[in-house]
Order: sequence, then C-alpha cells, then structure tokens
Amino acid sequence: MSAEYFIGIVPPESYMERVEHYREKWMDHSIVEPHITLKAQGGLSPDRNWIERVREVCENVRTFSIQVAEPAYFGDHVLYLSVHSEDLARLHEYIVHEISPTDEQVRKYFELDDFVPHLTLAKEAFGLSKRELVEMEKAASIELSPFPQFEVEFIRIYERKTHADRYEPFEDIYLNTKA
Repeated sequence: MSAEYFIGIVPPESYMERVEHYREKWMDHSIVEPHITLKAQGGLSPDRNWIERVREVCENVRTFSIQVAEPAYFGDHVLYLSVHSEDLARLHEYIVHEISPTDEQVRKYFELDDFVPHLTLAKEAFGLSKRELVEMEKAASIELSPFPQFEVEFIRIYERKTHADRYEPFEDIYLNTKA
C-alpha cells in the first residue's frame, strides 16, 4: 500500500487540545492534528529510505524553543498562527538538504527561501468562506491566546495511506537533548 508523508512539530498537548476544540467550532473534519509543518511531502518517498537520514539530522540538532504568535494569512484563503524560531528554520533547511527534493518540489511546497513556519488553522479549501476565515481570525486572537512558547524535543512524521482521508502520526524522532 502506497502512502504520503510529511514532517511536523507538535505543540504541547494542552495547546493542541485548545486548537482542536477551536477548529471543531468551524469544521466537521480535520485532515491532521494541529502541527507546525517542518518538511512537506516533496522527496518523502513511500519507500521510507529517507527516514534514517532524518534521524541522523535530529541526532545532531539540539532541542530548541518555538514561539507561536498572532494569526496571519497565506493570500486570503489560508488562516494560520505565525511561528517564530531561527532554530526551526535551520532544522527545516538541514532536513530539506538531506532529503534533496527536486527544485520543482521545493517551489511547490514553499521550502528553503520560501519557508514560512506556521500552524494552519483553516483553509478555504476546507469548505469555509472568506468571511468565515475572517471570523475565525478574530476568534483565534481571543480563544488561542496567550500564544505559547515551548521547547521542541522531537519531530513527528505523519503518514496518509492511499485512499485514507487523514494523516496519522507515524513516528516521533527525538532531537539531541545533551547540553
């Protein structure tokens, strides 16, 4: 059975539950748990040969801090929470270089120079109108603040099997915790 993969960072459990509860007010179904995208699908082949290379990168990267921040948009059809962390951008770059997606995949998935760390809240493609996204933005500023700062100790690989409608956690890979 074939599958698609991407790599994300999971917020603390309590904040993830807040985001899930917030989303449930607006949408019937979510295709994945709340996460911060670290590496999109490009180059993450179904053979999973890339996983060992990701593990090696993570062995050489120390835990780091992330700050979740105010709502923002990609265009006017994707609402997300901003995320700030230079270390996150560096980890993204290390993993992308190790996986070596094609230039076309890098462009398609907005990686490297086009990488914008974020936690997606909703998309117009989920059946929401632009007006609903604006209402969601206002509600997010209230319901999802204070925005957390947290330590990233692991990354999570997500898998969506062919014909499945949801990405599920596949494997957690821990960063280097040695000082």
